Amino acid sequence: MVFSRRDFLKLAGSGLVVATCAPSVAFASYPDQPRSLALTNLHTREALETCYFDGTKYVAKELGRLNHLCRDFRRNEVHPMDKRLFDHISQIQQELGVQAEVEIISGYRSPATNEALRGKSSGVAKKSYHMLGQAIDFRLDGVNLKRVRDVARELKFGGVGYYPGSNFIHVDTGPVRYWA
Repeated sequence: MVFSRRDFLKLAGSGLVVATCAPSVAFASYPDQPRSLALTNLHTREALETCYFDGTKYVAKELGRLNHLCRDFRRNEVHPMDKRLFDHISQIQQELGVQAEVEIISGYRSPATNEALRGKSSGVAKKSYHMLGQAIDFRLDGVNLKRVRDVARELKFGGVGYYPGSNFIHVDTGPVRYWA
């Protein structure tokens, strides 16, 4: 039987079934499990399937590909993203028992882009974690947004913003806090 890359990612995800049964200890009990994600940047339509953690270490080349996917597309600026964001999304998926495609709305934002967006919306923070590569706005394809938000809050990784009107959640690696 021949498997596509997406099939491989699904199978790789199913290898974490034991971890999924005890979600609160998933990464703590199985830190040596590979971590894979399938992502699409909704603005650029670029897609990426990656195993960014091989079970022992983070894969630099794959983190570089994630940084490029999450770049400030308005200015075409790439900035290192905090790899914990991808771990957070992976664990959210484990908790939910899904391997849904991650649809990225916003990753890194340059200070110039952030300031321009602030001029259009009161919801953009002056000192946004997006400018540090420490925040990502996303949704999981086909997964109820409220469920994603609830799990993100339960995990207490950092900031969690809920934007049901725009159909995304924000997670960051700053202090634990919630809004909307």
